Amino acid sequence: MSNPDELLRIEGIRKTFPGVVALDGVDFDLRRGEVHVLLGENGAGKSTLIKMLSGAYRPDSGRVLVDGEEVRIHAAQDAERLGIATIYQEFNLVPDLTVAENIFLGRQPRRFGMVDRKRMEAEAAVLLERVGVNVSPRARVRELGIARLQMVEIAKALSLDARVLIMDEPTAVLTSEEVDKLFRIVRQLREDGVGIVFITHHLEEIAALGDRVTVLRDGKSVGQVPASTPEDELVRLMVGRSIEQQYPRARADAGEALLSVRGLTRDGVFHDVSFEVRAGEVVGIAGLVGAGRTEVVRAVFGADPYDTGSVHVAGAQVPRHDVGAAMTAGIGLVPEDRKGQGLVLDASVEENLGLVTMRAATRGGLVDRKAQRTAAARIAEQLGVRMAGLGQHVRTLSGGNQQKVVIGKWLLANTKVLILDEPTRGIDVGAKVEIYQLVNELTAAGAAVLMISSDLPEVLGMSDRVLVMAQGRIAGELSADEATQDAVMALAVSTNSGSTNTGNTEKEAPRGH
Repeated sequence: MSNPDELLRIEGIRKTFPGVVALDGVDFDLRRGEVHVLLGENGAGKSTLIKMLSGAYRPDSGRVLVDGEEVRIHAAQDAERLGIATIYQEFNLVPDLTVAENIFLGRQPRRFGMVDRKRMEAEAAVLLERVGVNVSPRARVRELGIARLQMVEIAKALSLDARVLIMDEPTAVLTSEEVDKLFRIVRQLREDGVGIVFITHHLEEIAALGDRVTVLRDGKSVGQVPASTPEDELVRLMVGRSIEQQYPRARADAGEALLSVRGLTRDGVFHDVSFEVRAGEVVGIAGLVGAGRTEVVRAVFGADPYDTGSVHVAGAQVPRHDVGAAMTAGIGLVPEDRKGQGLVLDASVEENLGLVTMRAATRGGLVDRKAQRTAAARIAEQLGVRMAGLGQHVRTLSGGNQQKVVIGKWLLANTKVLILDEPTRGIDVGAKVEIYQLVNELTAAGAAVLMISSDLPEVLGMSDRVLVMAQGRIAGELSADEATQDAVMALAVSTNSGSTNTGNTEKEAPRGH
């Protein structure tokens, strides 16, 4: 082996799926004690590459070397034996089992043929202490928040004596404080000699944590650069062009109030929430974790109940806790969990795009599939969905293309008020700009957009007005000119907005640059 510090090397890896070349001659290497960032747009091949290293896929050609020796990784057990552990965006944990049971799932220590629970919990406690998370090994996983789930996944990887740790978008759902804590753990693992493959769409994290960056584009390695490389150069490598404006909001004159929310209250969650969103307008909602943002918009959409208050669309009141009525009124919701709540993953692109309009396309109990297919093809082309065809399962699309499908189904329904909850989470910079341009097209056509985002620069860059929530109430409203990070945070941490308990008293800051 030419470099004694080299843990892993990938040479000329190629992988194809029907109609798609996912990886085309990719080279990549990882050294002991380094963080090597894998960067690329959604669909560039990152997920395919890490799935081959974890044993989920087999390459068509090329080779993988560990410690200079060629290896075959045909199953998860092969990766585990080689010391390769992967932490995916979707956590691989069993909710009804305890933390200790999840960490040692399938590998529980035994005594006299029985699971040695005392030893298992003791070893789990050591691992949890190592990653700096204060949680009982006996706690049920379903009781934990996102940040603690992330740390349990890392503890699980360490229990495998992992020498190579692959982290796929580990900060996508974390707040700034949680990200700082995760970075401290990653730096400690690097000092311990672990090689870390780090995938992120937050470019500011690269210089803060990384050592080297390999950029993939359209399934090919297009460059390996230092982590100190300027962000605009990284973007150019990723998308093949410069992106002049990160938040290209095209502001228009606001029209009539399309969405009016008055005195919306749900005991213990949010209280006396009132606001309007006008035609042609983007209104952002900012706030700390637990401020009640998602709970409010889910109530507006009818997905969750509320006790008092009202929701009107174009002057007509919408019945409470009735999703069908909200959709008929013209409200659409792109949820923060697009995979769990916004898509039918094992259905096709065509079927997902037609979910909202299926009832309208049904005559005499039969769906007009030809009309649905024609409409789906039109909207998929308009949104630039990258796919092998309309019959491709949504599960196999990249995150950015999945998000386009979620938005596309509401476009087909001619939605008047579109609610976007974390619309660009886990999406690369190129796809983000495409989503923003789509928002501009919607508002130019007279729609109203209500946007929640924990990415504060996104809220500031794309909103005509910003509502700030704190402790379940609207703490204040800022115009585009007034809205700065300092002004938003001052309202977000205010204590004079009321004492409603939203069930989460943490004071983590939203993501900022």
